[in-house]
Amino acid sequence: MVKNFTARADGTLRLNEHRVRCALGKGGLRPASEKREGDGASPVGIWPIRYVFYRPDRLDRPQTALNCVTLSPDDGWCDDPSSPVYNQHVKLPVEFSHEKLWRDDHVYDVIVVLGYNDDPPVACLGSAIFLHLAREDYSGTEGCVAIALDDMRTFLAAAQPGDGIEITLT
Repeated sequence: MVKNFTARADGTLRLNEHRVRCALGKGGLRPASEKREGDGASPVGIWPIRYVFYRPDRLDRPQTALNCVTLSPDDGWCDDPSSPVYNQHVKLPVEFSHEKLWRDDHVYDVIVVLGYNDDPPVACLGSAIFLHLAREDYSGTEGCVAIALDDMRTFLAAAQPGDGIEITLT
């Protein structure tokens, strides 16, 4: 059975039988058809879980049935709509606009890559929609869903291949 973990506009994520606090896009929530690159909005819909990145210098491999990939300092994600590798993992350096996945802060110590605008990617509809770690103050993301590390560990232990993250207004 496919489980969907639901992130709601009220800043909660349904995780098993309870809800945990989450941060969503600082630009609010938008229907996926209205999502645009750089708008800071989280796209409404159900997004399949693709795989998990983690920082091996900060955390042990997560306990999960999901495919895990170790991050390295040359990992990035293309956010340049004009690039042929838009909304895809890239190895740095690259000449086009990108996000660095190896960060000084801790928000990308664990990244769950979600299948938003990736099959195939459509230029300008948004990139790098992840489930990642929240900042201490749960400030808004650039369009992702973010939760605390302990909640991430609970999520990863429960998630199975084929599961998804639902982002909903209700």
